[in-house]
Amino acid sequence: MDAPSFSHLDAAGRAAMVDVSGKAVTRRVAAASCRVLLSEETVGGLARLPKGDAYAVARLAGILAAKRTGELIPLAHPLPLDHVEVELLPVPGGVEVRSEVVVTARTGAEMEALVACSAAALALYDMVKAVERAAVITDLRLDHKSGGRSGDWHRDEGDGGAG
Repeated sequence: MDAPSFSHLDAAGRAAMVDVSGKAVTRRVAAASCRVLLSEETVGGLARLPKGDAYAVARLAGILAAKRTGELIPLAHPLPLDHVEVELLPVPGGVEVRSEVVVTARTGAEMEALVACSAAALALYDMVKAVERAAVITDLRLDHKSGGRSGDWHRDEGDGGAG
């Protein structure tokens, strides 16, 4: 079995930014998700926390973070994003955070979608930590991407691991 070829390593094995100058500019979409595990009582009170509407704060944190991914992830390209959507949905056992990022560029927006979910979940944690310090952020993952040379990819329902 051959060793994987990591795109962010040069021939000498050093970290390097990928040269995307030869790629076509296309519409690319990426979606990610994660969960914030919380008690039902905390989920029920999210809209009336002492710090304000936790859902609105988390949504805005996710959008802002997606726009700044190139500053946060060392080898990510700064991208002119066309659209960022962040949703927070109460689910049994907590809140599901979903993001979708659209860009017209030479590289995809997977990192932007993942960073959006991460920041939204962290902002939600910040909002609830006074009432539930045991909150857990879990299951951060890319759900699908489209566009670019590698085409479309969708996570299979049972695909919880790498691949």
